[in-house]
Amino acid sequence: MGDKDLMDQEDIFSKVLRAGRRTYFFDVRSTKAGDYYLTVTESKKFTHDDGSFHYKKHKIYLYKEDFQAFRENMEEMMDYIISEKGQEVISERHQKDFKKEEDDTATTEKPLDSFTDVDFDDI
Repeated sequence: MGDKDLMDQEDIFSKVLRAGRRTYFFDVRSTKAGDYYLTVTESKKFTHDDGSFHYKKHKIYLYKEDFQAFRENMEEMMDYIISEKGQEVISERHQKDFKKEEDDTATTEKPLDSFTDVDFDDI
């Protein structure tokens, strides 16, 4: 493999964002023609019952001709989410003490200390 081939494979500029079990890698890479493009990789760690683990990775490639439209769509989607739901994170996976609001129409279970004492000799 020549020096040019090695240069094509190396990252020009990189940033890492760690977010719980997920890690996002933002990498600027070079095309064979010497132009740059962006890869965004999501890596998610999965742990098995025996303690071993593996990673699942998903990657997108973003080229300069798509930057503006991508940015506009991304900003529109993020602005929509913030305007609809605010900045506060309310996801169970992100808050250990998150409690779902109970639906009034849902059936409610009796507390464990509430039971009917049945004497089977009476049956």
